Amino acid sequence: MSGILLITEQNAGSWHRMSFEALGAALQLGTALNLPVHACILGSNVGPLAAEISAYPLAAVIALESGALAEYTADGATSALAWLVDQLQPDYVIAPHTYRARDFAPRLAARFGRSLLADVTGMRLDGPSPVFQRQLFQGKLTADYAFDSPAPNFVSVQAGSFRAVEPAAAGAPVESKTPPAAEIRQKPEPAFQEQGRAVDLTAAERIVAVGRGIREEGNLVLAQELAQALGAELGASRPICDNGWLPMERQVGSSGQTVAPKLYVAVGISGAIQHVVGMKGAACIVAINKDPAAPIFEIADYGIVADLFDAVPALTAALQSS
Repeated sequence: MSGILLITEQNAGSWHRMSFEALGAALQLGTALNLPVHACILGSNVGPLAAEISAYPLAAVIALESGALAEYTADGATSALAWLVDQLQPDYVIAPHTYRARDFAPRLAARFGRSLLADVTGMRLDGPSPVFQRQLFQGKLTADYAFDSPAPNFVSVQAGSFRAVEPAAAGAPVESKTPPAAEIRQKPEPAFQEQGRAVDLTAAERIVAVGRGIREEGNLVLAQELAQALGAELGASRPICDNGWLPMERQVGSSGQTVAPKLYVAVGISGAIQHVVGMKGAACIVAINKDPAAPIFEIADYGIVADLFDAVPALTAALQSS
């Protein structure tokens, strides 16, 4: 096979949302290189999930099934995927940059004498070859990377960097494969803390985020009321969390959560790159800032140049009365 192999992620029969962001990245690369994209899903009894993802514009879906894959272990995942890569001989292997992928993907790449290009945020073509982008120094710089090694090459994509695509009308064929038995030396452990946060902003469809323009902790109620009116979660830039005004789990940015909601309302946020790298994947960004030169307006879909103490209550009142 000459093409792209997408590794999806599921847990107990439920998709990890980043699987569909990685799907968007794989399809983007496949379109650019005119290569077919195959998606694989690991586990036990994953037929329903395989049928669900077959509705997307894929060449095929591979259900990689085994009782040994019912619970995740790096040994099991690495062995099964290495067997599949050997069979398919893809040009590129793409995975979401989840905590689980950080565990098995470097091992998988090493099985083939390759390196993992991790946490990719973008891609483009340079002649016939793809160039991948990664951020350095907490988002202050973006570096370009190109592979000079033969296939297969391994890539993981950062959360919020690629948008999910819509299902296609025609379904892709689904094939079930059983990998050879592997020695599993590990005992399955509970999922990492990303599954256990009191607030998981990565799953929110709407977020109202507040920055230092709010001035003092007592003014947070303005953003809270707007979030409530929108049915949104409340997020924050780093200074708000550093001050202890909101818990660290609500921080968005390079040292917080990376999010890609349908709507992101930035209230009193200047748009420092450390914050932008955590939310630039939002489908619609609305910025409220009294400084017309604030960098946040460079990425906003809609901008309100006004004092947030005037704009936010007016917006909340309009939503409440509608």
